[in-house]
Amino acid sequence: MPPMRTVVHTIILATAIGSAPAAGADLTRYAWPVIGIKDGDTLTVNLPGLPPALNPVAVRLRNVDAPESGGRAKCVSERRLAEQATRFTRQAISAARSIEFEQPSWDKYGGRIDADVWVDGKLLSDQLIAAGLARQYDGGKRRGWC
Repeated sequence: MPPMRTVVHTIILATAIGSAPAAGADLTRYAWPVIGIKDGDTLTVNLPGLPPALNPVAVRLRNVDAPESGGRAKCVSERRLAEQATRFTRQAISAARSIEFEQPSWDKYGGRIDADVWVDGKLLSDQLIAAGLARQYDGGKRRGWC
Protein backbone atom coordinates (compact mmCIF):
# COMPACT_ATOMS: atom_id res chain seq x y z
CA MET A 1 0.00 0.00 0.00
CA PRO A 2 1.47 3.43 -0.95
CA PRO A 3 2.34 5.88 1.84
CA MET A 4 -0.45 8.31 2.78
CA ARG A 5 1.61 11.28 1.53
CA THR A 6 1.82 9.73 -1.94
CA VAL A 7 -1.92 9.12 -1.99
CA VAL A 8 -2.64 12.72 -0.92
CA HIS A 9 -0.23 14.12 -3.54
CA THR A 10 -1.88 12.02 -6.24
CA ILE A 11 -5.34 13.24 -5.23
CA ILE A 12 -4.19 16.88 -5.19
CA LEU A 13 -2.61 16.68 -8.63
CA ALA A 14 -5.56 14.78 -10.11
CA THR A 15 -7.97 17.38 -8.71
CA ALA A 16 -5.91 20.24 -10.11
CA ILE A 17 -5.47 18.91 -13.63
CA GLY A 18 -8.40 16.59 -14.11
CA SER A 19 -7.70 13.45 -16.09
CA ALA A 20 -4.37 13.36 -17.88
CA PRO A 21 -4.33 13.15 -21.67
CA ALA A 22 -3.84 9.66 -23.11
CA ALA A 23 -0.41 8.68 -24.34
CA GLY A 24 0.22 10.06 -27.79
CA ALA A 25 -2.52 12.67 -27.42
CA ASP A 26 -1.95 16.40 -27.70
CA LEU A 27 -0.36 17.84 -24.57
CA THR A 28 -2.81 19.79 -22.46
CA ARG A 29 -1.81 23.14 -21.03
CA TYR A 30 -3.29 24.56 -17.84
CA ALA A 31 -3.75 28.25 -17.06
CA TRP A 32 -3.22 28.30 -13.29
CA PRO A 33 -3.16 31.68 -11.55
CA VAL A 34 0.42 32.64 -10.63
CA ILE A 35 0.41 34.37 -7.27
CA GLY A 36 4.14 34.68 -6.64
CA ILE A 37 7.72 34.06 -7.67
CA LYS A 38 9.89 32.12 -5.21
CA ASP A 39 13.08 32.37 -7.27
CA GLY A 40 14.27 32.16 -10.86
CA ASP A 41 13.00 28.63 -11.44
CA THR A 42 10.05 28.33 -9.03
CA LEU A 43 6.60 29.95 -9.17
CA THR A 44 3.72 29.84 -6.70
CA VAL A 45 0.25 29.08 -8.06
CA ASN A 46 -3.28 28.50 -6.82
CA LEU A 47 -4.60 25.23 -8.20
CA PRO A 48 -8.32 25.40 -9.02
CA GLY A 49 -10.44 22.85 -7.21
CA LEU A 50 -8.17 22.49 -4.20
CA PRO A 51 -9.32 23.43 -0.72
CA PRO A 52 -7.73 26.70 0.49
CA ALA A 53 -5.65 24.80 3.05
CA LEU A 54 -3.80 23.00 0.21
CA ASN A 55 -3.06 26.14 -1.80
CA PRO A 56 -0.72 27.68 -2.81
CA VAL A 57 1.49 25.12 -4.55
CA ALA A 58 5.07 25.62 -5.77
CA VAL A 59 5.74 24.87 -9.45
CA ARG A 60 9.35 24.33 -10.49
CA LEU A 61 10.40 24.81 -14.10
CA ARG A 62 11.22 21.42 -15.60
CA ASN A 63 14.76 20.62 -16.79
CA VAL A 64 16.35 23.86 -15.66
CA ASP A 65 18.52 24.92 -12.73
CA ALA A 66 18.79 28.53 -11.62
CA PRO A 67 21.22 29.71 -8.92
CA GLU A 68 20.09 29.45 -5.29
CA SER A 69 18.97 32.58 -3.50
CA GLY A 70 19.14 33.79 0.09
CA GLY A 71 20.73 31.51 2.66
CA ARG A 72 20.99 28.63 0.21
CA ALA A 73 23.47 30.51 -2.02
CA LYS A 74 27.02 29.24 -1.56
CA CYS A 75 28.74 32.52 -2.46
CA VAL A 76 28.06 36.19 -3.20
CA SER A 77 28.21 35.70 -6.99
CA GLU A 78 25.58 32.92 -6.82
CA ARG A 79 23.31 35.15 -4.71
CA ARG A 80 23.65 38.02 -7.21
CA LEU A 81 22.93 35.76 -10.18
CA ALA A 82 19.94 34.30 -8.30
CA GLU A 83 18.59 37.82 -7.77
CA GLN A 84 18.93 38.51 -11.51
CA ALA A 85 17.18 35.23 -12.38
CA THR A 86 14.35 35.98 -9.94
CA ARG A 87 13.96 39.49 -11.34
CA PHE A 88 13.92 38.09 -14.91
CA THR A 89 11.21 35.56 -14.03
CA ARG A 90 9.16 38.14 -12.12
CA GLN A 91 9.28 40.55 -15.09
CA ALA A 92 8.40 37.81 -17.60
CA ILE A 93 5.40 36.71 -15.53
CA SER A 94 4.15 40.22 -14.77
CA ALA A 95 4.35 41.27 -18.45
CA ALA A 96 2.82 38.04 -19.78
CA ARG A 97 -0.47 37.94 -21.66
CA SER A 98 -0.66 34.16 -21.16
CA ILE A 99 0.99 31.72 -18.76
CA GLU A 100 0.43 28.00 -19.31
CA PHE A 101 1.65 24.90 -17.50
CA GLU A 102 2.27 21.69 -19.43
CA GLN A 103 3.00 18.09 -18.31
CA PRO A 104 2.68 18.73 -14.56
CA SER A 105 4.05 16.02 -12.28
CA TRP A 106 5.29 15.76 -8.72
CA ASP A 107 8.98 16.53 -8.49
CA LYS A 108 11.46 14.23 -6.78
CA TYR A 109 11.09 15.95 -3.41
CA GLY A 110 7.29 15.88 -3.33
CA GLY A 111 5.10 18.74 -2.26
CA ARG A 112 5.79 20.75 -5.37
CA ILE A 113 5.11 20.28 -9.06
CA ASP A 114 7.50 20.19 -12.01
CA ALA A 115 6.08 21.54 -15.25
CA ASP A 116 6.98 23.15 -18.54
CA VAL A 117 5.97 26.80 -18.15
CA TRP A 118 4.99 28.65 -21.31
CA VAL A 119 4.96 32.45 -21.20
CA ASP A 120 3.35 34.02 -24.26
CA GLY A 121 4.07 30.84 -26.24
CA LYS A 122 7.75 30.52 -25.23
CA LEU A 123 9.27 28.20 -22.64
CA LEU A 124 10.38 30.25 -19.64
CA SER A 125 13.24 27.80 -18.98
CA ASP A 126 14.65 28.41 -22.49
CA GLN A 127 14.45 32.16 -21.93
CA LEU A 128 16.35 31.91 -18.62
CA ILE A 129 19.04 29.76 -20.24
CA ALA A 130 19.39 32.14 -23.21
CA ALA A 131 19.81 35.05 -20.77
CA GLY A 132 22.63 33.16 -18.97
CA LEU A 133 20.58 32.97 -15.76
CA ALA A 134 20.02 29.20 -15.67
CA ARG A 135 21.26 25.99 -17.25
CA GLN A 136 19.87 22.65 -18.38
CA TYR A 137 19.24 20.21 -15.52
CA ASP A 138 18.46 16.50 -15.82
CA GLY A 139 17.55 15.85 -12.19
CA GLY A 140 20.97 14.49 -11.21
CA LYS A 141 23.67 16.10 -9.11
CA ARG A 142 23.64 19.86 -9.50
CA ARG A 143 26.81 21.74 -10.42
CA GLY A 144 27.77 24.70 -8.27
CA TRP A 145 27.39 28.33 -9.31
CA CYS A 146 30.43 29.74 -7.46
